[in-house]
Amino acid sequence: MTLAFIAVVLCLVLLVWSADRFVEGAASIAHHYDTPPLLIGMVIVGFGTSAPEIMVSILAASQGNPGIALGNAYGSNITNIALVLGATALIAPIAVQSEVLHKELPILMGVTALAAWQLWDGEITRPEAVGLLAVFVGLMGWAIWQGLKTKADTLGQDIEQELEARAMPVRRAVFWLVVGLALLVVSSRILVWGAVEIAHGFGVSDLIIGLTVIAVGTSLPELAASIIAARKGEHDIALGNIIGSNLFNTLAVVGIAGTIHPLAVGPEVFTRDMMVMASLTLALFLIGYGFRGRGGINRVAGALLLASYLGYTGYLVREVLLAPAVVS
Repeated sequence: MTLAFIAVVLCLVLLVWSADRFVEGAASIAHHYDTPPLLIGMVIVGFGTSAPEIMVSILAASQGNPGIALGNAYGSNITNIALVLGATALIAPIAVQSEVLHKELPILMGVTALAAWQLWDGEITRPEAVGLLAVFVGLMGWAIWQGLKTKADTLGQDIEQELEARAMPVRRAVFWLVVGLALLVVSSRILVWGAVEIAHGFGVSDLIIGLTVIAVGTSLPELAASIIAARKGEHDIALGNIIGSNLFNTLAVVGIAGTIHPLAVGPEVFTRDMMVMASLTLALFLIGYGFRGRGGINRVAGALLLASYLGYTGYLVREVLLAPAVVS
């Protein structure tokens, strides 16, 4: 058990660090070949910040642990909105200026509704998972089209400044791309092993571990990126990180995992976790879209989001503490 704890902590740190190296390498290579900044931010950075979730869920599904696979994806979405955006807005209120993000917020709502419909019967079958991947490919095609079409969007301007500040030679970028990807795979494999060992040791489901420890750990790149971006005044990057990551998690992470192995879970995943994720996504849409002008997340909304995360996590902990009494 002690070895499993050490493995989880160390691998979470390594997972976050390697994902950052992977993103910087990929973004620098793309920027070197004159890829539009908006396209880099929406596709490459979006994939990179979700790389930990993708790797963990792929390995969990292939090893027959659907709870970790789904818990990691949905738990990360909950963490991204409630914890990451809540904490970020408390530090620096987030204003939404990008037209691209205004278009992506309704899409995120629709994707969340699709995920809820699929999970209604407690299972994501292989055909349903393939459907998620098909939607993901379609959205990526749309994102590429938007990235090539949109020239003066504020999100693209913010990303351009970040790319210039983090520019590196191509050889170094390729090196970090390869090293980052390799370490992502290794750390994810050890992390899944450690999480399963901890779950078995405490007699709790791997779903709970996926929703809490792993979800928070794999969301650390989004937390760091959003806080740094908001403090720099790059509000669209702060929110764009979360929208992009949640789209990747819901479609690509669950889609790939479900294609490898159908994901069957208990009814509580829909009635508890999916409903929390859907409610938070709806709240993000309502406060971020800005029906009467520019949307944004002020400190009051940030505090409410953070409080909802603490309440949800507290409920999960309470269930774990009460589980032995229920069993007996």
